[in-house]
Amino acid sequence: MTFQILSPVVGLTIALAPLAPVLALQVNVTPTNPKLGDTLRLTVQYDNPTISTAPQVSINQQTVQTFPVGSNQFRALVPTTPLDKPGPLTIQVTGGGETKEVTVKLGDRKFPTQSIWLSGKGSDGTDYEFDQVEAFKKLVTPEKLWRGPFVRPNRGPLTSGYGIRRYYNGVFAKDYYHRGVDYAGATGSPVVAAAPGRVALIGRVAQGFKLHGNTIGIDHGQGVTTIYLHLSQIKVKEGDFVQAGQVIGAVGATGGVTGPHLHWGLYVNGLSVDPAPWLNKGFE
Repeated sequence: MTFQILSPVVGLTIALAPLAPVLALQVNVTPTNPKLGDTLRLTVQYDNPTISTAPQVSINQQTVQTFPVGSNQFRALVPTTPLDKPGPLTIQVTGGGETKEVTVKLGDRKFPTQSIWLSGKGSDGTDYEFDQVEAFKKLVTPEKLWRGPFVRPNRGPLTSGYGIRRYYNGVFAKDYYHRGVDYAGATGSPVVAAAPGRVALIGRVAQGFKLHGNTIGIDHGQGVTTIYLHLSQIKVKEGDFVQAGQVIGAVGATGGVTGPHLHWGLYVNGLSVDPAPWLNKGFE
């Protein structure tokens, strides 16, 4: 592109390069090679310092809330599960008058299958407990309460991993996957909070928690929650603020179980994700 410049020197022309487009929205996704069950950390940065409106993030027609993490910078946590389809995963980000689509390749992952035989005790849940647990999992409160990696909630050996598919009493559970991990701690062994947070759910067998058993749910903020099932004791109350490593209960065999253990689940924006990366590295 050539522009004519007025100059005392007659006939002088200066060739100017076209102006490069200004990018208002920068998007970064980690990990770069995610697999089924991974949590994706999406960072959105505005180049224009005058823009402060939180960007909108959507995936599979579902909106994921973003939160400020720095100057003109926002973060969203995007959950994936074993029920997702491996392959290209497109995330749409809108902010500052611009819309970007970012595509990552979601890798496949094989999950083992188990056969579980439940006695009549606790094998069927109640509408009350399901409603309470579902409402808890959907909490998205504005303050980030956790810091760094999560801690292991019980010292017992891990007996059932995340994502396992199951047959219950000989019948395959369609669209089911193990939404957490099981620790085979002895009855009465301590259960600790995996990270700082506020107790947002207390459920007891006597109140209708027939499948989950005695239950504690902790809200860690910004769509991150953890749940602790089948407890023999509950040592906190709803509304309590707890620290990482604080004893909140004890391992038991309440609800639908084959023996004493702790079921621990970690949820991001309502979906159960693999807790291993949260224990190993954490998400800031």
